[in-house]
Amino acid sequence: MAEFLAGLDGATEIGGRCLSYGEGISYWPVTSAVKELLGASPDERLSELSLDPATAGALEPILGRQTLASSPEEIAWAVRKLLESVAADGPLVVVFDDLHWGEPVFLDLVEHIADFSRNAPILLLCMARPELLDRRSAWGGGKLNATNVLLEPLSADETEELIERLLSGARINASLRERILEAAGGNPLFVGEMLAMLAERGDGNGSAEIAVPPTIQALLASRLDQLEDAERRVLERGAVEGQVFHRGAVVALAPEEGHVDARLMMLVRKDLVRPEQSLLAGDDAFRFRHLLIRDAAYESLPKATRAELHERFADWLEENAPQLVELDEIVGYHLEQAYTYRSELGPLDDAARALAPRAAERLLAAAKRALDRGDLPAVESLAPRSVALAPRGSATHRDALLEQSRLLVEVADSARASEVLKELSASAERAGDARTYSRARLVELELQVAHDRTASMEAALAGAEEAESELARLGDDEGVAWALRLAGNFLGWLGNTAEAERRWARGLEHAKQAGSSGQIADILMWRAWALWWGPTPAVEGIRQSSEIIEQAVGNPNLEATATVVRGCLKGLRGEIDEGREDVRAGRARLFDVGQLVHWAGTAIIEADLELAVGNPAAAEAVLRESYEFMSSTAETGYLATIVDYRAVAALELGREDEALAFADEVERIAQPEDFEPHVCQGCVRARVLARRGEHDAAMKAIRAAVAIGEPTDYLATRTYAAISLAEVEGLAGHADGERAALQEALRLAEEKEAVLTADRVRELLGQLSDPISP
Repeated sequence: MAEFLAGLDGATEIGGRCLSYGEGISYWPVTSAVKELLGASPDERLSELSLDPATAGALEPILGRQTLASSPEEIAWAVRKLLESVAADGPLVVVFDDLHWGEPVFLDLVEHIADFSRNAPILLLCMARPELLDRRSAWGGGKLNATNVLLEPLSADETEELIERLLSGARINASLRERILEAAGGNPLFVGEMLAMLAERGDGNGSAEIAVPPTIQALLASRLDQLEDAERRVLERGAVEGQVFHRGAVVALAPEEGHVDARLMMLVRKDLVRPEQSLLAGDDAFRFRHLLIRDAAYESLPKATRAELHERFADWLEENAPQLVELDEIVGYHLEQAYTYRSELGPLDDAARALAPRAAERLLAAAKRALDRGDLPAVESLAPRSVALAPRGSATHRDALLEQSRLLVEVADSARASEVLKELSASAERAGDARTYSRARLVELELQVAHDRTASMEAALAGAEEAESELARLGDDEGVAWALRLAGNFLGWLGNTAEAERRWARGLEHAKQAGSSGQIADILMWRAWALWWGPTPAVEGIRQSSEIIEQAVGNPNLEATATVVRGCLKGLRGEIDEGREDVRAGRARLFDVGQLVHWAGTAIIEADLELAVGNPAAAEAVLRESYEFMSSTAETGYLATIVDYRAVAALELGREDEALAFADEVERIAQPEDFEPHVCQGCVRARVLARRGEHDAAMKAIRAAVAIGEPTDYLATRTYAAISLAEVEGLAGHADGERAALQEALRLAEEKEAVLTADRVRELLGQLSDPISP
């Protein structure tokens, strides 16, 4: 560390600070830092740094642009890659201030950089109050590659030394010095502000009668009381914006004041504010020297004045900062504050009542974007505030309830989600709002399928189709895309992948017309998975997965998943080394960007390839790692399939008891309509029984498994079932049945263009034709 610090003279320094207000404003500090790093021409700078398209695309949300929806994990990964790219040319210092106000996804981003940027010369300097450790206790010690420094109060001797240095040879009364020393309590801000106040009053040599305020807050209030009225008004207007404020905002909030520039320069000379880098083109920015100065200026304003200024500032932002990232969150906060203060002052007039729906609409727009990118903590803040502000029975109130219900489904709070959906459906029905009613129905269907083991997939499909029809009648493209995505999912899970792909294709067109990046990304993700499990021939699947990769700019999760699928299809075609390279690269990317559930889930695709290659030990190793991770999470969608693949791998390794134990586990955890695990565990069970001579039981089990899979177009699953049937028939001495099953397996493998599997089946058929050795 000492060597690193010694070489920082030529280092690049960037930074940002967390806002003290507005929960749900997630990326403000990192946006400031990235924009400072990229300068006025971000695209040119990104090109100079030779960042790959996926990295550059994942940065789009924090630059105020959007392609496909990027998750918080992907944004953190992209920011880290950007910083590492810059640091390759020399040391980089990144300063983040006031982290105790940081939103959860921002703190996750900081932690990601600290944990994974091990080989780049990056100094990440983070400043926060001790209460940050209440939220991130691990940051208090024991974290690799990190050091904590606690700023203790100054000792009495250090405070004396500070007083002497600030006086620069001037003298003050000894009794006054002693009272300053005692009241400061080791706080250097108190000492500096007290001496500055004395200097401004001309009382530096003053008598012992001068009062010393008992607290820093009282001291700052006293100092602000000494300002000229015009200076104080300028300072108070700046405080409405926050610790950093813009000249243009002050002018708009203080139109009666002349000479604003002169007042600001005087405040700079008095060291109450300092120049700061502006976030708005063509404007100047200033920063309060300390947040407590800002707080003292703001708290001196009456509530009525605060309400008026917050509203005027929101209006100014809407007109002058349309390009500001997270504008909805900030405007929504200031309108919310204006409404809250007016509510506290007494009966509301029409103008005051109009603030609430304006605030609600802004917060709702922010909540929708946050949900699209998977920033659930932000949605947890923004959606309920929008619900509270929007007039009951209004369209905005219903939309806010809808977003809240979607969040509750995401976080698996099924009881609360059901309550919100009940209120939402009733409100929509009373208002005759068919659009919202149908969208609420889609959320309800997702909730039922995800959390109710008794829910019927067929009934869910019918519900999605009904909602689609109604939303199409209303011209709601995004709603239609959503309904078609769900219908496609249900069809795919029921085994009708070909029809699912047709629904997804239609849904994609509607999603593009609506400009819904979230729906586009979701549909492409499911299409990628279906290329692996469904009837699409391998060559066509490779082509389509490559197309998805090209469309996945800005969404490394989608790009990586499509790469894994493409790799498996290449391997099945016989391009084993190239296929493995794609699979491992894609899964490594998922791990790198923090998409650990998807990283673990794609283990089944890697295992499928290794089983086809004839390497069950490699399949079991990757599945075991995936199972250990997935068992520690609340995610259940992948788990049954992971376990059934473990059963297959164990049987291939000759571990029959272990294979049966896994088959039993599949029976316990798999949903009744999740047919694929039931097919595979039935095949495993039948093969073990047949090998142990229990032929009647084996035949019963294998016929049940084949019957489950036969109506579906999961070609790989049906191929495995046919191969298993052939083994059971052969061990029972039914040569004709064995040959017929292998011929069916060959037909299915050739239809999928699974060359490795087809070659294995041909070898088994060839063995049937060989004469029996004596």
